[in-house]
Amino acid sequence: MIGLDAVYVESVVNAALAEDVGSGDITTLLTVPENTWCKGEVIVKEEGVICGQDVARMVFLAVHHRSLLPLSDGEKNGKGHAYEIHVRDGARVKPGDVIASVSGDARDILTGERVALNFLQRMSGVATITARYVSLVSNTNARIVDTRKTTPGLRRLEKYAVTVGGGSNHRFGLSDGILIKDNHIAIAGGVRKAVTSAKMQAPHTLKIEVEVSNLDQLCEAIEAGADAVLLDNMPLEMMREAVKISNGRVILEASGGVTEKTVAAIAETGVDLISVGAVTHSATALDISLEIDIG
Repeated sequence: MIGLDAVYVESVVNAALAEDVGSGDITTLLTVPENTWCKGEVIVKEEGVICGQDVARMVFLAVHHRSLLPLSDGEKNGKGHAYEIHVRDGARVKPGDVIASVSGDARDILTGERVALNFLQRMSGVATITARYVSLVSNTNARIVDTRKTTPGLRRLEKYAVTVGGGSNHRFGLSDGILIKDNHIAIAGGVRKAVTSAKMQAPHTLKIEVEVSNLDQLCEAIEAGADAVLLDNMPLEMMREAVKISNGRVILEASGGVTEKTVAAIAETGVDLISVGAVTHSATALDISLEIDIG
């Protein structure tokens, strides 16, 4: 599975199916005859960037394997079970585009429909909003990065979707990056003490980033040997001054209150990174549906 760990995706898919299906899809079992073969098309209803195709395919595959049903007439005749991808992750789509076809036992398809669409819609929504932010700063050197403001349990899927939309990943979790924030600084006794303590104890392979809210703290962070500095909710003029002071000595990341209306101006200050929590915590699901054909 490109860009995603298959074992992780399988565990997430199984958890989602357990949540949604439980002991069985009662409606489908009572209304759809056994061994009914059908096919369907996955259709996009609005413009966006597609993401999550391999995850959706794994949903239908998992349902098919869980059902333990005998082959339907269609499958016996060689039509088979399949999720055929027509549009790969990262592609831009418009209303009416058919991004995939699914075929197999009708009970399996109906049971997996909502979970598969939930993943597709959510991940495509993240990729779509990320692509908008990336486009807005395309004439600058700034990169859009995500945050840890993700849906619990779905972080890797959502961070993958950010990269599909053209953004970059910040740290995945607390264990793989040092980011000293305001509360750490308050307890440690200041920027210099916090950075110095981290440098003395951290492995040489880990970079140290520290959050600052003013230019005095920025200078303190640079002098203490920080590798990167997060400019927290700084006004534009202060950010521009921070870029001058830094003069390339540290990576500068702008954060806090970033919107589609403000991101271009922030990028034009000369910062290296702009972290945007909205690409995950406020992404709107892309409108995608599955239309069934029993012919």
